[in-house]
Formats: sequence, structure tokens, C-alpha cells
Amino acid sequence: MSHILIVEDEPRLSQLVADYLHHAHFQTKQTDSAKAAMAMAHEQSFQAIILDLMLPDGDGMEVCKTIRQHSNVPIIMVTARVDEVDRLLGLELGADDYICKPFSPRELVARVKAVLRRANPESPEQEHSLQLDEERYEAILKQPQGQQRIGLTAIEFALLSTLSRQPGRIWSRDQLMDEIYNDHRVVSDRTIDSHIRKLRRKLSDGDEQSHDWIGSVYGVGYRLETP
Repeated sequence: MSHILIVEDEPRLSQLVADYLHHAHFQTKQTDSAKAAMAMAHEQSFQAIILDLMLPDGDGMEVCKTIRQHSNVPIIMVTARVDEVDRLLGLELGADDYICKPFSPRELVARVKAVLRRANPESPEQEHSLQLDEERYEAILKQPQGQQRIGLTAIEFALLSTLSRQPGRIWSRDQLMDEIYNDHRVVSDRTIDSHIRKLRRKLSDGDEQSHDWIGSVYGVGYRLETP
């Protein structure tokens, strides 16, 4: 079981992230201190670190830089800073990913899984694949435990088909509506959110360890997350 270190000085957010990670079968440890984070990363073995940049006793970038002197543990930086200079600096210091507040805890869990897959390419979690059967309006999931066919509505199939055309590309709600509603009917952009929620439930089938196929980018849109 993977152990994740959460370095966050907002108690409610730290606990929320921990709860979501526990639900996804990760173990966690939490601290709100830069000094403690550096000591814990040096003395203990973690599979990933979620690192806030603004800490009461130090800067998360310095924490990242210090950890990188002795460890290649995947680091996901979390911050309210949004300008490109901070982003590039954070990644140059050795961070593996970067997510801005506010964020979806589900999205953060997906990011954790992604950095773990990259760090451990031989992991069985790599054995996930997704195919579409246009004749049956079904998604075919291939997983380590076997193959599963999932029936989709016409709208769900069109939505998943659009996302799968360019895995990793971020599609805005407006773009998705233009793609799946050919008759240009007037619908709320929140309709897309509703279809995405239903699609996610079908693809996960209640299994919290399954691959998160659809990622969300706060304030931007959705993308297909490939294993």
C-alpha cells in the first residue's frame, strides 16, 4: 500500500485530501511544517508527497529542493499561485506535477495515481485500456482482473468518443456541447457536468482503485486520462 505525505497548513483541506486518499486505499501522514516535512521525507519512505508552497515556517519550493538532494520521490506541488513563472520554477526544482487551488480532491487523487504510474512503469495499474464499440454503444474496459463491457447512452458515447479522439487534450464545456449536440439545441453547460458524473460512475463501477478515466481541470474543462 502506497504511503503519501501531505504537507498542508490548512487543517480542513489537509484532512479532506487525506480522506479522499484513504478512500482510494492510500495511507497518509500529515504535517503543516516545512521543517517537519524535510525531516519526515529524509527519515521515512513515501511513495509520493503532496506539497503546499505556502507554509508557516518556510517555502515549499525550498522543501522540494532539499528533498531532491537525497530522493526522487514524486512531488505534487499545491498552491494558490497561478502565474507561469512560479509554475516553471516549481517544476525546474524537481516537482513532478503542479495543481492550483481551488482543486477537486478527486482530481488530486488522479494526479497521485498518475505520478505513481510514471514512477513505477511496471505496475499492474498500467494494464488498463479503453476501447469503444460504435455498433453497440459500449465502452470496453480491459483491466488486470479482466474485460468489462459498459453500456452507454447515445450522449455518453458521443461524449466519451470526443474525449478519446485526443487523450490528454482539455475540452471546454462549450466545445463538448458543440461536438455532441449536432442539432445545436440550447442546453445548460452544467448538462455536460451531469453527463460526466454519470460516465465516471459507469467507468469506475464503484471501484475506487480503478483508473480515473476522465480528469477535470478547474475552470477549464475535461480530458481523457490515459494510463
